[in-house]
Amino acid sequence: MKHHDNMERLEAAFKRAFEAAITVLAIACPCSLGLATPTAVMVGTGVGANNGILIKGGEPLETAHKVTTVIFDKTGTITEGKPKLVRIRTLVSQKALQIDRILCIVGSAESNSEHPIGVAIASFVKEYMGTEEWTTVRRFHASAGSGISCEISDVDKMLQNSKNDDVVLLAKKLSRVGSFVQIPNSDIEIIQDDIHEDPGTLFHKETLAVVMGNERWLIRNGVSVDENAYTILEEEQTKGCIAVLFAVNGRCIGVISIADKVKKEAALAVWALQEMGNHVVLLTGDNIKTAEAIARQVGITEVFAEVLPNQKQLKIQHLQENGEVIAMVGDGINDSPALACANVGIAIAAGSDVAIESAGIVLVKNDLIDVVAAIALSKKTTRRIRINLLFAIFYNAIGIPIAAGVFLPLGFSIQPWMAAAAMAMSSVSVVSSSLLLRTFNKPTIQSLSSAEFYRHEARLRMGQCHIVLHRGINDFGVRRQNSKLSVGSVLSAISSVFSSTQSLNRVKPKDREKLLDDKMPLDCDSSFLA
Repeated sequence: MKHHDNMERLEAAFKRAFEAAITVLAIACPCSLGLATPTAVMVGTGVGANNGILIKGGEPLETAHKVTTVIFDKTGTITEGKPKLVRIRTLVSQKALQIDRILCIVGSAESNSEHPIGVAIASFVKEYMGTEEWTTVRRFHASAGSGISCEISDVDKMLQNSKNDDVVLLAKKLSRVGSFVQIPNSDIEIIQDDIHEDPGTLFHKETLAVVMGNERWLIRNGVSVDENAYTILEEEQTKGCIAVLFAVNGRCIGVISIADKVKKEAALAVWALQEMGNHVVLLTGDNIKTAEAIARQVGITEVFAEVLPNQKQLKIQHLQENGEVIAMVGDGINDSPALACANVGIAIAAGSDVAIESAGIVLVKNDLIDVVAAIALSKKTTRRIRINLLFAIFYNAIGIPIAAGVFLPLGFSIQPWMAAAAMAMSSVSVVSSSLLLRTFNKPTIQSLSSAEFYRHEARLRMGQCHIVLHRGINDFGVRRQNSKLSVGSVLSAISSVFSSTQSLNRVKPKDREKLLDDKMPLDCDSSFLA
């Protein structure tokens, strides 16, 4: 009898142990843990796609919330990327070289250019002159970040084919220094800033040598740039325009000003990113004065200007070495190495295919508010992943001991079918939690605009913006509070020049040649024609 009782107790113990084992196996199925991250990522990328934000997988979505610094390209990103000719300032008399000939010369010179600025000049000349024929262009050479040079002939032939007679009237109105005229049916001004007479037949040779670009490019091609040209150049750059010098047969004869309008939402997007705790930087190949003017309009506090195309990636790597998590926003071919190098590359769909391929996030709409939305979505998705994981861990931490019979002495236990139901419910709960991401509301201009932003915008209009300026990637920067330099700022600027020189001297000769090499891919962000 005693032996029989022992067998019954042993049988009951085995039965209870077997039930506990089955219950533990049922309740401890790691489905909820396995679903916590992928379901949230899947829903997050779907929500992004519905809002015009294409996210290539989970890595950029999960990395974007860690971003500490957002770097913007300028042309086509902060600005609309549609450069328009706004002013032509001539330095020769109309008697020496009339405005119609000047237009033929600069338009023909840029007719072979693929740079957006060159295309803008050529398009205007073709439309205004009313002709499809250019002069004959030979020996065309483009240097990225510097300018172009070429030889042209048959200017008279192009003038004969022109269908616009207004240029003759324009020349008569530009008879004295300071006179200006507005081209009919446009906002373009022509200003007569100086009058140099033609020494002999300098401008009336059959073949004309044309050089267009920055002052360094003109000097490199044997053109003397006088003080008046430098003054005009600085005036136009201070206005935020891209200024291009042009010379004929070794004489600098004028400056063309190009404007690229800042996107209406740029200032709001920059402010929203700063409010999220991100440091915002402008990284551009443009000249330092134009870059500063654009930065003031949108509230960016740190600017790296005159950065060559192959230096953008180096700058991002340098910031990453200092512990920064970088999001790079760009649209051009020259931005693709930087987009690939950044922790999160954000490309605008209207940009180049190479940039889109290099980026982890693509903005379908040409709207900078979507940069804010992408980071906000990443933060919300990451938060949801953490909630899912915490729930799954909490479920297993509570459910497994109960299933194992820890609370059996207290009279509390669950059956295997209950454990299976609880396991299924945990998976459903995690999926349901992830689906809550569908309630994400994308930030808009209306939702982000606040009284604080309007006060910030008013301060920007008053010029109350502290900006740290860098020329190139080795300059540690000059902090400016307003557009006029103080004595301290001048001394700081001089120090920065010496610092940059010393930094460059410390670079190995091979690396220095790489940094200074002007034979690089086309830089659509440069202030100079290529």
